[in-house]
Amino acid sequence: MKLKRDLIKKTIGLALVFTTFLGCGLETGSEKASVTNGDTVTLDWYINYSWFNTGWGSNVVSRTITENTGVNINFITPQGNEEEKLNAIIESGSLPDLITLGWWEPQVNELIQKDMVYAINELADEYDPYFYQVSDEQAVSWYTQNDGNIYGYPCSSVTPQDVENNDNIGSNQTFLVRKDIYEAIGSPDMTTMEGFENAVKKAKEMFPQVDGKPLIPIGAHLFDDSGNVSFDQYIQNFLAVPYEKDGQLYDRNTDPEYLQWLKMFRRLNEEGYLATDVFIDQRSQMEEKIAEGRYFCMLYQYTDMADQQKILYSKNPNSIYIAVDGPKNKNGDDHILPTNTASGWTVTMISKDCKDPEKAIQFIDYLISEEGQKLVYLGVEGITYDMVDGKPVIKSDVLKLLNTDRKSYDQIYGADDAYWMLQDNVMQLKWKTNSVSPTTQLEEWTYQYAQYTGQYDVILPADTEDAYIDSQVKALWADTLQQLLLAESDEEFDRILEEYKSTRVELGYDGLQEKRYQYVVKAKEKLGIN
Repeated sequence: MKLKRDLIKKTIGLALVFTTFLGCGLETGSEKASVTNGDTVTLDWYINYSWFNTGWGSNVVSRTITENTGVNINFITPQGNEEEKLNAIIESGSLPDLITLGWWEPQVNELIQKDMVYAINELADEYDPYFYQVSDEQAVSWYTQNDGNIYGYPCSSVTPQDVENNDNIGSNQTFLVRKDIYEAIGSPDMTTMEGFENAVKKAKEMFPQVDGKPLIPIGAHLFDDSGNVSFDQYIQNFLAVPYEKDGQLYDRNTDPEYLQWLKMFRRLNEEGYLATDVFIDQRSQMEEKIAEGRYFCMLYQYTDMADQQKILYSKNPNSIYIAVDGPKNKNGDDHILPTNTASGWTVTMISKDCKDPEKAIQFIDYLISEEGQKLVYLGVEGITYDMVDGKPVIKSDVLKLLNTDRKSYDQIYGADDAYWMLQDNVMQLKWKTNSVSPTTQLEEWTYQYAQYTGQYDVILPADTEDAYIDSQVKALWADTLQQLLLAESDEEFDRILEEYKSTRVELGYDGLQEKRYQYVVKAKEKLGIN
C-alpha cells in the first residue's frame, strides 16, 4: 500500500507540470457589431480549461459570427494546471481581451478587486445599450456586486423558477455503466452497498480486459486541491445527504451513510478494485480510457464524456454507457441531483487590457441574444438544419456526423454549443429537436432527480480570513479523502477521519460554517426560496 501511495503522490506531482499553447487564429462577433462600420478586430480569449481545443474560423458557426460582428478570436488555453496558468497571466499584468473561468474560482473576485476588468454595464452604457435587451434579468441581478456593477456574464445560468417551469431541465451528474458489461452480469441493482460491491467484482471477474487492456472497475473525476467531486459531492447527492439541518449547514462530509459508502470504496481499493488510474489520471487520460470503454461504472458528468460516448457508439452501439440508479441511502430515497444554478458554470469578463472594449461588449451582446444563441445551438439554416412545420430539424448527414465524430463536426459546423462560453440552456429549450443521440438517455434519466440547489453555492470574498480558512479546510479534505480511500483498514480510516475533524476545528471550521450559512440565507432571499 505504501508503494501505491508513493506512486500516486509522485505521479500527481508530475501531472501538475504544465505548458501552454495558443489556439488557432479565430473570429468572433457581436450583434450590434454587425451594423457598425470598421475593420475586423482580433480579440484574444482565454478559456481556463485545458481540455478546450475547438478552433475558430474553419467552421460554419464561427465564420458566420465573424461576418455578423467583425470580431475574430484567438483562443488561449492552459494545458495542465489551470490555476497556475491563470495566476501567471494575472501576475504578468497583461491580460487577454476576454477571460472565461469558473464562477467559483477565487480569481474572479481578484480580477474585480484589482480593477483589472471592466464593469459590463458601464461598457453597455457607453457603447451598446442593446445589452439590456438581450441579457437575462435574473443573471444580471445575481451577478451585480455591492457597487451596482456586473463584471462577468455567466453561461448556463438557471433559476429556481426555470426548474419549476420546465420538466426537461436535468443535471450533469450521472451514474454510468457500460451497457454490454452491465447487461452481461445481469443488470444488477447497484443502489445498495452489497449490490454495488458485487457488481463491480463480477464485472472484473467476467471482463478482466477490454481489447487487451485491463478493465478499470470504477471511474471518477480527477482529484484536485479541494477533493474529488465523484467521491464526495456526487455520492452525497446520490445518497440525498441534506445540505442543511435545524437552521444550520449540515456537515455532509461526515454523514454516517456517506462514510459507510466511503468505507466500501476503501475495501474495494484494498482488494484491488479501485485502480491506481483513478488517483492519478488527468482529464485527457480519462477521456482516452472512456473512448476505449475501459471503465465498468463511473460517477461522472455525462457532458464531460459526450464526445467519447459518440466514439464508442460509432464502433459498437452496445458498448456505450447508460445511466442507471446509483448509490442510494438506506431509505431508498430518490437522488437529489443539482441542476445548473443562477451562478451558471463559467463567467466571461472583459479585461481592461482589451484592445477594443466596444467590439468586445458588442460581441458578447450578440452571443447572448436570441439570434446568437440560435446560431451557436442550431448552426445556420439550410446548412446544418431546416425548418419543417415551424420546427428545426437537423440535416441527416449533419446529425450523423454529430453523433459519431464530434471533432470533425466541430471543425466543419461548430454548432451544438461547441462555443459554450455564453450558452443559455433555458433559452435554447425553445429550439430543442427530437433528434436522438448517444447521450439522450443519459440526459433524460436525470430529469426525474434534478433539483435546484444553487442557494448552497457559497463563494467567500477573496483576500479575507474566511476565504483563507475555507481554502485551508478544502485542502485538508482533499488530502484526507485520498487517505481515507487508501487506508489499509477500517480502523485506520476511523483514525484518519477523527484527525481530520479535529484539525479542521483548529483551522476555524465551526465559525466558517456559520459564516457560510449567512450567505445561504441571503441567497435564498435573493432567489425567492422559502
